[in-house]
Amino acid sequence: MLLLPRHLLKDIAQPWKEDLNVAEMKICNENTLIEELKDVKDGQNIALQDQYHRFVGWVEYKDLMVAIFHSYKKVLAYQKALLSSIHDAVTGVNQEGKVIIWNKASEQFYGYTETEVFQQPITNFFQEEAVILKQVLKKGEPIERKYNQPAANVHVLINATPAIVDGQVVGGVSVERDISDLVRLNEELTTTKAYIHDLENKYEKGKLQDPFAKIKGKSKSILDTISIAKKVSKTDATILISGESGVGKELFAEAIHSASHRAEKPFVAINCGAIPTALFESELFGYEKGTFTGGNKEGKKGKIDLAQGGTLFLDEVGELPLDLQVKLLRVLQEKRFYRLGGNTSIPVDLRIITATNRNLEEMVENGTFREDLYYRLNVISLTIPPLRERQEDIPELLSLFLKEFSMKYGTLVPRISAKVMSMFLQDEWRGNIRQLRNTAERLIILSGEEEIIEPHHLPPMLKKGSKAFLEEGLPPVITIAENPTLSITNSEEEKIRHALQTTYNNKSAAAKLLGISRATLYNKMEKYGLN
Repeated sequence: MLLLPRHLLKDIAQPWKEDLNVAEMKICNENTLIEELKDVKDGQNIALQDQYHRFVGWVEYKDLMVAIFHSYKKVLAYQKALLSSIHDAVTGVNQEGKVIIWNKASEQFYGYTETEVFQQPITNFFQEEAVILKQVLKKGEPIERKYNQPAANVHVLINATPAIVDGQVVGGVSVERDISDLVRLNEELTTTKAYIHDLENKYEKGKLQDPFAKIKGKSKSILDTISIAKKVSKTDATILISGESGVGKELFAEAIHSASHRAEKPFVAINCGAIPTALFESELFGYEKGTFTGGNKEGKKGKIDLAQGGTLFLDEVGELPLDLQVKLLRVLQEKRFYRLGGNTSIPVDLRIITATNRNLEEMVENGTFREDLYYRLNVISLTIPPLRERQEDIPELLSLFLKEFSMKYGTLVPRISAKVMSMFLQDEWRGNIRQLRNTAERLIILSGEEEIIEPHHLPPMLKKGSKAFLEEGLPPVITIAENPTLSITNSEEEKIRHALQTTYNNKSAAAKLLGISRATLYNKMEKYGLN
């Protein structure tokens, strides 16, 4: 006779009554049960006791065995479902080290089927020192998050636990998470960091010979402009650089000078709009000693003199007064100039590059800029595109500036949320790259130690362009995750096309808008032929 506590009554009797559809268990008091069992042979019936050792019923032995077997099949079904649902490799061995559990993920990781490994020693498939489960069987202690390389090119993090029955280790189970991609990426990152460090060293030593490397961007418009600048840098032709304020006109002028045969000579810049008219002539041409009361007793060299052999960069040349335009024209024509108060002509050997954010042709028509000087300066015309015409360069420029100011202020480089990136891509950027750089500095200062830049960190001018943002805190472009019917159709391809168009083909920003990883986006782009 087998006596069981009452808390097992539900586990045994309930499946017996519901699943096997047999007669109701006889419930009786202790005296009646004793009477019932007097003539029962051992093994035919099983008595049930509660926690107070009172007899509460009995069940036939064969019915109990059927119920237990049915429950056992249920447990196996749950185990099979669990193993199929886990994407990590699950391996179980008995106390002899033979495989008794091997799920689908294990098959994919190691290339052995369940049929091949079942009831086989695990050391038949892996070197013994690589089998963490052997250590668990030996010591009877769990192992957590241990790195292991059980096979070539397979790297895992493993959790392993012993199976213990009545204080004895009867086997063990391990769960292995594949980190092979992470290991490879880390190796690539280490190699790349070493490569970047080597490039930085070469750059510091002056071995990096591309003067245009400082001009960042991969958009067609900026690459075409750089291509033209590289061609004209080899000549001595006068160049007029036009573009809005903040597009980097001086950066182009410096690069052209550095790529020219005058690179070893001075690059001298003067802002025609920042110097008072009364002082501009002396700044440009210099003066002889004794010319001015209170001036330098030995006289002073002007910018033209200082730039001899090199390049003179006249920024905002449209602000040059008319009388000085005449004198500059004479220098260009005669290749000579006079210092103020001097009678000796000084030969000029330099290249002149000018820049303006104004329309000089209109100024010529209005009579505020000399036509002959305009044609002298405009031998080669170089137009720098505004930032709003090269939005695809914004993520790269923003990342560069955030890194720059993070280093300056000693903070971590923050990430940009998808909403913020949408706003950056939609803004007109009237101040162009200068405005973007200043905004990046502001974000680093105001975000502090926060890891992600959110819309509330942005300056008011960036929020101003979107009424929806002001009212609801949303960017001008609603993400597909927020509005699944945003595209013309509901197809995945259309959603991806829309995200790429919204972010001006920036893959990282598009992946954020779609709520997927960049690797997934690349796979789907290849699937739909969007490369």
